Amino acid sequence: MAVKIVAFVTVKPGQDDAFVAAARTCVTASRKEAGVLHYDLWRETEGDRRFVFNELYVDDAAVQQHMASDHFKAFGMAARDIAAARPEIVVTHPVDVAD
Repeated sequence: MAVKIVAFVTVKPGQDDAFVAAARTCVTASRKEAGVLHYDLWRETEGDRRFVFNELYVDDAAVQQHMASDHFKAFGMAARDIAAARPEIVVTHPVDVAD
């Protein structure tokens, strides 16, 4: 079953460019993973202007493989010093409502 993850990250003031640079490497490598269907970084236009990861995987195993990848671990280490707080992560599964 497919897995959709949306992760919201607030970074420390003045750290936007450093966060984007760290995320760029992770996003590029993540898009090449076999189980990743979609992996993008967005930015809220209002409010806290958090960064938003929009991720879609083929299944839970693909999520686990992503989380175990070297590029994801490296990004986590880099983001730890840049983020203002722990990310808010929402994990979902599809609901079939089509007739």
